[in-house]
Amino acid sequence: MANLYRDTGVVLRVQKLGEADRIITLLTQKHGKVRAVAKGVRRTSSRFGARLEPFGHVDVQFYPGRSLDVVTQVQTLDAFGVALVDDYQRYTAACAVLETADRLTAEEGEPVLRLYLLVTGALRALAGKERDPSLVLDAFLMRAMSFAGWAPAVNECARCGDPGPHRAFNVHAGGLVCHNCRPPGSAQPNEATLRLLGALLHGEWDVVDTIPNAPRREASGLVAAHLQWHLERQLRSLPLVERKAPLVDG
Repeated sequence: MANLYRDTGVVLRVQKLGEADRIITLLTQKHGKVRAVAKGVRRTSSRFGARLEPFGHVDVQFYPGRSLDVVTQVQTLDAFGVALVDDYQRYTAACAVLETADRLTAEEGEPVLRLYLLVTGALRALAGKERDPSLVLDAFLMRAMSFAGWAPAVNECARCGDPGPHRAFNVHAGGLVCHNCRPPGSAQPNEATLRLLGALLHGEWDVVDTIPNAPRREASGLVAAHLQWHLERQLRSLPLVERKAPLVDG
């Protein structure tokens, strides 16, 4: 039993295995993405089946296996799902958080502490129900893209580095572009939209909360387009996210 190891992690997804087992994919604090078998968790008599559900923040003990590790103990740290499953907007935003984290961690066993902290922070904010879930999601996506090295340029031209402000935004170019570097077909977002993108990236919530509805919706579209262009395919959960109008009017 000397090979046993422990870690804390967020359950990203689960898959059926055989008649009673599941494969659990977690994003852990020390070991990055871990895929492990949870034996017998689909039986009603399972001791920890309910703890290994998506959105669960858990302390887990693993036994290393040949192809997949095996879960031997689980303790719940935060049951984020309890606060999310009855709120469609927050639930779909949380699903997009988990899917993004899963897609950004192709390599298993590689530590990704910053992403782990981003995921737990986003789920805690969504479950806390104090902020608009669309803004929480967009802030997470902006920071997750920064972690991956894909963050859109929001203060300078993505091509030549000329300091802003600039008014054109082009996903293929990498974000804001100056007049000289602007490719044909670039978008021209509202000035408040561009201010919001920078505030989301840097966690400036005092600025975020002052931005009216229309720029928030426009920023969501730019964030989604930028993320999915870099992922090279659409996230399945993102079109399901319900974008209700925030309370700020403008």
